[in-house]
Amino acid sequence: MINQTNPKGFITDNFLLRSKEAEILFHDYAKKMPIVDYHNHLSAKQIAKNKPIENITKAWLNEDHYKWRGMRAHGVDEAFITGSVSLKDKFTKWAATVPYTLRNPLFHWTQLELKRYFNIDTILQPDTADAIYDKANAVLALKTPAELLEQMKVEVVCTTDDPTDSLEYHKQIKEGHFYTRVLPTFRSDALFFIENTYEFTNYLDKLATCVHYSIDSLDNLLKAIDARIDFFHEHGCKLSDYGVTGPLYVVDYTEGEVAEIFEKFLSNRSLTENDVAKYRTYVLFYLSRRYHEKGWVQQFHLGTIRNNNKRLVALCGADAGCDSIGDFSFAESMSRFFGKLDYENKLAKTICYNLNPAHNEVFASMMGNFNTGELPGKMQWGSGWWYLDQKDGIEKQLNALSNIGLLSHFVGMLTDSRSFLSFPRHEYFRRILCDLIADDVQKGLIPNDMAFLGKMVQDICYNNAISYFKFDTN
Repeated sequence: MINQTNPKGFITDNFLLRSKEAEILFHDYAKKMPIVDYHNHLSAKQIAKNKPIENITKAWLNEDHYKWRGMRAHGVDEAFITGSVSLKDKFTKWAATVPYTLRNPLFHWTQLELKRYFNIDTILQPDTADAIYDKANAVLALKTPAELLEQMKVEVVCTTDDPTDSLEYHKQIKEGHFYTRVLPTFRSDALFFIENTYEFTNYLDKLATCVHYSIDSLDNLLKAIDARIDFFHEHGCKLSDYGVTGPLYVVDYTEGEVAEIFEKFLSNRSLTENDVAKYRTYVLFYLSRRYHEKGWVQQFHLGTIRNNNKRLVALCGADAGCDSIGDFSFAESMSRFFGKLDYENKLAKTICYNLNPAHNEVFASMMGNFNTGELPGKMQWGSGWWYLDQKDGIEKQLNALSNIGLLSHFVGMLTDSRSFLSFPRHEYFRRILCDLIADDVQKGLIPNDMAFLGKMVQDICYNNAISYFKFDTN
């Protein structure tokens, strides 16, 4: 096991900071900024109910695909990952995995979270597992989700919500006057899978229940979409999200053709691949125009191949932790899609995230094509996402953005997480950002003006997001 020789622990005050300049930028500027987490998968219900999570295994391992993949790679039996064994046994298996995660971001995240939430300096491994388990559980027994968010100074959280969501828990949170504002995000994916007859029929029934009329025509589908967008907007929604596998759909269509395609579906007639592509293109453009009307920010998470391991999906269900980086081509479809909306003057503020690091410069350069001068950084290339939100991926994203766009207008980091203990990832990002800028200072590549650079760091960490999304601050 790992021999811990530093009595102050692995996570020191200057963790990841390799120069005096980096220390100044982080400690004097970045560290004190609140957190805006504009994309995650936290449960609004869990925040609204606001009951202590009580157990570190629940807080850490439930739905955490990063840890699941690490444990599987370490040879841990599925029973200890998604199975029904005790919470303590699952935690013990995770603790036995942690030393083998060296050079994987899981190691840094684990130790950061232990330090920030529980003031635990020791490295998690088999000989420390019992003591850490007991201490963490003692803290969690007294901390509600709202308190955990406030502890990390999380001012804004944007959850990820299906168009049919009642948003009842977002309303309860607002009425509860918590420190953290919890806003919904309109995740439209389920509207696109018209080729899956049974699932899509059930989804249309669910949508019809929300709007209180039958979805028996394309016109009624659009009417229902409008109603749900209006509903989300009334509940404070400022963002949409799209994560359908593959490139953006941009094929030629007419509205009459799409109406006939939707009628074919309702009549249980088979759809061709071209039918599906026309329908998806139409819906995608329709949604994006509506987002522009509402002043929302549209997000596109692009490049995932989902549910690769069918055996594991059958065993654990969807989101089993077997999604992967895809090698799709995106440049042409993004150009046509954003170009058409821009030509119509209907292009909303946009953030695009790529999962394949080979596409960094492709995405960074494409976003720059459609900045129109109406506001700084209208088109954003998003932060390192999923497999790219580790030190190497973050640095590469920051460097490519700096080379091709304007880092100074970047809206910064997000967690994309289901865990209430994931917010030290913002600190992780901020330390990397400060060290990267300080390294340029040391090399003589940029002026040694700590006040100017510190303001730039604070903008990236917080101010730009507040301005871009038009969030109210506490």
